[in-house]
Amino acid sequence: MLRKSFMSLAFCVFCLLCSCQKKEAEPETAELPEGQYLVVLGIAQDAGFPHINYPEEWEDVYKGNRKRQLATCLGLVDTKQKQKWIFEASPDMPQQLHNLEARHLKTENLTDGVFLTHAHIGHYTGLMHFGREAMGANRIPVYAMPKMKSFLQENGPWSQLVKLNNIEIRELADETPVELNQSLKVTPFLVPHRDEFSETVGYKIEGREKTALFIPDINKWRIWEKDILEEVKKVDYAFLDATFLENGEIPRDMNEVPHPFIEETAKLFEDQPAEVKSKVVFIHFNHSNGALNASNQKRKSLEKQGFRFAAEGDIFDL
Repeated sequence: MLRKSFMSLAFCVFCLLCSCQKKEAEPETAELPEGQYLVVLGIAQDAGFPHINYPEEWEDVYKGNRKRQLATCLGLVDTKQKQKWIFEASPDMPQQLHNLEARHLKTENLTDGVFLTHAHIGHYTGLMHFGREAMGANRIPVYAMPKMKSFLQENGPWSQLVKLNNIEIRELADETPVELNQSLKVTPFLVPHRDEFSETVGYKIEGREKTALFIPDINKWRIWEKDILEEVKKVDYAFLDATFLENGEIPRDMNEVPHPFIEETAKLFEDQPAEVKSKVVFIHFNHSNGALNASNQKRKSLEKQGFRFAAEGDIFDL
């Protein structure tokens, strides 16, 4: 009798453990916001975090001391129209599209389109997963500027995506809006950057009630013909290039990669009220950027001033 009781108890404990393990393995779910919103699907520079050839970063992730960060990507969701798009086709696109579908909006289409900013590896190479070796997709809309379009059409393996109709390139024009539906539109605008293979654009994303800027890559703000202060004041959110926190953080001439340092951007906004500063959401962090770590003291100081730092999963209503 005692043996039977012990066996019954052991069986119950086993079932409980299995139930707990199964529960822990299930993907995270969150209550879906209603309407239109942006969701952050990745925040790192093109090569992500941990970075290639930095074994100490990989060890930190394996040991649980640091979190892996996907390359920069935004998802755009309209729950009422059952539509969703992504901005950037990063190398992490398969995981990012899965997260968008599993945690936000599941529809017949994996995505209703991809908006590209330029031809640097973290911003378009994820398109390869639409090809015959992977998804074998059928005419997924890819929004691209003229030079970006030509780059994809004229260079393999991207040209094969076009030839096999895995993607359908929809050409964009500077400052010309794209109407996604009756209450959602996207407008590309040219920005200065290292345009070796294509031009570079940022995007204005206009929803039913709110508007956002997305500028993940740009040279110094002073080179742009527009005033970033005035552009930020016009919108509700501004996702801005935060590749580097400060000068000297990588062992090379940083003039070769002339992004605006976070400290430089913050300096431009230092006399602005908290209402304006809070519109700035830093994104696109290089692996060397101390601000990738939420406990970084300089980051904490900037947050106290009102600036925000993007994190995967953050949602911004439109």
